[in-house]
Amino acid sequence: MTLIDGVKQSRSVRDGVRDGVAAMTSRGLPAPHLAAVLIGDDPASVTYVGMKERGCRRVGMRSTVYRLPADASQGQAEALIAQLNASPDVDGILVQHPVPRGLDEQAILDRVSPAKDVDGLSTTSLGLLAAGRPGFRACTPLGIMELLDRYNIEIEGREAVVVGRSNILGKPMALLMLQRHATVTICHSRTADLASVTRRADILVVAVGRAELVTGDMIKEGATVVDAGYNRVPGRTLDVGDVEFKSASAVASHITPVPGGVGPMTIAMLLRNTLDAARALRGSPA
Repeated sequence: MTLIDGVKQSRSVRDGVRDGVAAMTSRGLPAPHLAAVLIGDDPASVTYVGMKERGCRRVGMRSTVYRLPADASQGQAEALIAQLNASPDVDGILVQHPVPRGLDEQAILDRVSPAKDVDGLSTTSLGLLAAGRPGFRACTPLGIMELLDRYNIEIEGREAVVVGRSNILGKPMALLMLQRHATVTICHSRTADLASVTRRADILVVAVGRAELVTGDMIKEGATVVDAGYNRVPGRTLDVGDVEFKSASAVASHITPVPGGVGPMTIAMLLRNTLDAARALRGSPA
């Protein structure tokens, strides 16, 4: 069994981004600038935005957090996005989700210019992915594809099963696999006899948000297992994924740990997308 090391691979991605930023600034151009929109003060969201700020600093990018109160109106949120879209100083825009109740999150995401949608979550970006046209891809699925490639895991012709159908992860994950010529099945909470489907998978991606839902007896011998879940379980000191690691690792050929697997790649791909956005907006070569 091979452990897929997201920490190591994310470091390699960040090194490449750092080199790209240095090349840009050496030509007298400003460093790429990521604008993060944080609505409210949810502790997890504050933590995630802080991690993204630190990620920017490590590669030489600029990062600014634009904060709105939890009682901000839909109009205020959308006006801020419009301001950032119009700013020539901003290369990428990230709306930290989830937003407070009462706001239409997708409508806010859809206000982000496709040229600056480095999180890849607007309806336009998702539509471009579905159509197979160039655009920014959601960072977590993109990071998973990067991991599969870096571990030389064959995708073409393989049977891939994605457990989860969110716009953030499940749907774009399935579409990225499909673009690489995998045969793809999407499962969800109403899938009958889930285990009979997951046992077919050569590549199994689990992103449903249910602690240790998938166990070793639900996995095909020699499959690649990607656990994109992150769950806090009362009474346990360590967070766990959507896959029961011990039993799954006994049958999988490759598997991601939680933590240290998919998570670090998400921020790394956000940084890469931001660099790509800056290059495109400025007409700067790679």
